[in-house]
Amino acid sequence: MFKKVLVADRGEIALRVIRACKDMGIETVAIHSEADTHASHVLFADEDVCIGPPAGKDSYRNYANIISAAELTNADAIHPGYGPLAENAEFAEICEQCGIKFIGPPIEAIRRMGDKSLARQTMKDAGVPVVPGSEGELESLEDARAWAEKVGFPLRLKASAGGGGRGMRIVRSMDELEDAWKMARMEARGAFTSDAVYMERSIERARHIEIQVLGDEHGNIVHLFERECSIQRRNQKLLEESPSPVVDEDMRRRLGEAAVAGARSVGYYGAGTIEYIVDEDLNFYFMEMNTRIQVEHPVTETVTGIDLVREQIRIAYGEELGYGQDDIRLAGHAIECRINSEDPARNFIPSAGTITALHQPGGPGVRIDSHIYQGYEMPPYYDSLLAKLIVSGRDRSEALARLRRVLAEYTIEGVLTTIPFHRALIEEENFIAGRFNTDYVADTPLDLDAISPATKQE
Repeated sequence: MFKKVLVADRGEIALRVIRACKDMGIETVAIHSEADTHASHVLFADEDVCIGPPAGKDSYRNYANIISAAELTNADAIHPGYGPLAENAEFAEICEQCGIKFIGPPIEAIRRMGDKSLARQTMKDAGVPVVPGSEGELESLEDARAWAEKVGFPLRLKASAGGGGRGMRIVRSMDELEDAWKMARMEARGAFTSDAVYMERSIERARHIEIQVLGDEHGNIVHLFERECSIQRRNQKLLEESPSPVVDEDMRRRLGEAAVAGARSVGYYGAGTIEYIVDEDLNFYFMEMNTRIQVEHPVTETVTGIDLVREQIRIAYGEELGYGQDDIRLAGHAIECRINSEDPARNFIPSAGTITALHQPGGPGVRIDSHIYQGYEMPPYYDSLLAKLIVSGRDRSEALARLRRVLAEYTIEGVLTTIPFHRALIEEENFIAGRFNTDYVADTPLDLDAISPATKQE
């Protein structure tokens, strides 16, 4: 097994990878910016190296400094977490050239799935259902108009190199197309250095459901069932659960088989996720493939008992999975809440500051993946994720009951957080009944004060 792994990310995922390595007897190296000198992942790694100033481009995306840190500490592998390097084919190739194992999928799979229009065509060729849309990238505004006539409205312009909703515009008529075309390309260029876009029919009142896949370098590929990811704001996930409240056994089988076929078509190994958009009639269509571990991976770990980060490391070392599809069982129900330093009452704007008080709940069926501590100062340079709260139960009803108790206990002071949002969300009748889609958060007013512990104590 690897002797030493450098973790090329920060925050909770860096600490998560360090813990997995320690469980496996592997030494760890944390990299950090000047702003993260006192971060938890730095404190708990065996070694640490400062790689640059606070700005991500000068530190966590600085290839030369990261590779130098690996060579300086004699690390034989790099785990990229789920950050900017996790789906970066160029960085993976540099690792390979330097004789350092990149803990991730094949470089060609990263490239192919990173180009969203090429990924779409690849999955279509593999027999995975895709949303009606353009064949490849749009060459010009005139090309976009011609495809819009074929695809029909509403439609979405999407960045070929993108993800996370950046470089995407919904177009509801031909009159809107020109402005949307310009804005989508401008945003795509700014976010991904490429202004290439493609077009898909916009599925209204859709659900976002994804399938976790695992493959090894010996050709074995399995899926680990679905995650429901429809609770979002501005295309960013807020809550995920497994299994989905709308997926039955037949649909689960079809989702999984399509995901495995898609992964196999690109010779995939490592952990990856096939994301689907699902319409009101429960027809599913390929949306994209994330060639990395996902933020929401703990819900899958909880319902399957499989440590996905440990599996990533084993696979990268060349080991076989050692189990097949029939060996994997779905047990119980798990829900993950993303606890972000954001103000849900003001459209989720970021909230900066120092954690002045912290009480993280526990008890049966409770897991918290977090890097914060009392006195921790949130750096303004990075994402707003403070913690991931994962609860489980024998079924969805028990998991929700447990989540109510845990959220009532959870206390973070010094910054505003999404805890009040989650407290209100899980009391809303449509959420409880499983009746929601990706527009739910935008369309559903929630009373963020009604469910606070202070109100209940009164």
